[in-house]
Amino acid sequence: MFKTVLFPVDQSRASLEAAETVTHVVEKYASRLIVLSVLEQPPEDAIAPTADHETIAKLLQNVKNLFSQKGITAEVIEREGVPAFTICDVADEVEADLIIMGCRGLGLTEESESVTSKVINLSPCAVLVVP
Repeated sequence: MFKTVLFPVDQSRASLEAAETVTHVVEKYASRLIVLSVLEQPPEDAIAPTADHETIAKLLQNVKNLFSQKGITAEVIEREGVPAFTICDVADEVEADLIIMGCRGLGLTEESESVTSKVINLSPCAVLVVP
């Protein structure tokens, strides 16, 4: 049913808490798992710096190791861009059947709408939001 599962992650607690649900789905359906992190370019007037490539690479490796400990092989992808649009683009590229994500990540889009909300509206596949 779910051949390919896309799991977008950031450094938020909600994102990592969704990993348990991802584990259950991937095991149940013997799904291909792709973990994605999007490096968002900060606006020019941003006061606080956003994550850098090194931080994202470490996050992806930690998440990959978490799944590896459970016997699940995860592919990792790092991209730059607007998170909601990039998540949906990658879902389309990898032909994901399901996106699983936490309900509250670190960022809001320019309209102060959550990334999760934007993904729900733009996704080319089903989206499971983990509270």
